[in-house]
Amino acid sequence: MRAIIIGAGRGRRLMPTTADTPKCFAEVQGRRLLDWTLKAFAENGIDDICFIGGYRIDRVRADYPHFTFRENADWENNNILLSLMHAEDLMGEPFMCTYSDTLFNADVIRRLLANPADIALSVDTDWLARYEHRTEHPPTDAEKVSVENGLVTRIHRGIEPSLAHGEYTGVAKFTPRGAAALKEHYHRCRRAYAGRPFREAAVFERAYLIHLFQDMIEAGTKMAHADTPGNYIEVDTQQDFEFARNSWRG
Repeated sequence: MRAIIIGAGRGRRLMPTTADTPKCFAEVQGRRLLDWTLKAFAENGIDDICFIGGYRIDRVRADYPHFTFRENADWENNNILLSLMHAEDLMGEPFMCTYSDTLFNADVIRRLLANPADIALSVDTDWLARYEHRTEHPPTDAEKVSVENGLVTRIHRGIEPSLAHGEYTGVAKFTPRGAAALKEHYHRCRRAYAGRPFREAAVFERAYLIHLFQDMIEAGTKMAHADTPGNYIEVDTQQDFEFARNSWRG
């Protein structure tokens, strides 16, 4: 199993922390966000790491030379979905992917590994507790999911918070069959929408990963969910950063 970490963007909402370093270098409890991610994977026997970088990728290359790297040189003009697909050549084997600006522990990964589905998304079912004092990133901005009979039926920011099953943590697992479905759908949509609006994105190149996931679900692709009651924090703003530094226990 390989882990693919998506970390090309700058993270402007975390300024001045990201003034000269990647977002994943922000430190919580004496460890970088990136190191917490590596710890969660390592405790599940996953140490084959691909890092997709862009902004200040040189800092990551210098400090983590054992990673496999893929560079999104056009990171300022695209988004998470296109970043992930820079590692398409590594998706022939089972893999997990994750955003680089999150904190999660080893149990999140264990729950995903235990799910036998070809595609499984990690979902925080205790997500609203973190939003009680999160004014800079309200629940309406969360990547929420609806589920039924063990499958994700919708993944969208527009889901009414009170009706959401939980929040997608940014961590997903793919078997080779699941990865093949991801790649096939991505290329089909890219051919159809390159340079044009795609779902909520102004153009396909600016799409988020959840936009493709929802499109796949509507086309009949099955996605399971592996629930976690907490054990996850997104670090998107300085307010999130302060909350993480005061609340995270690993």
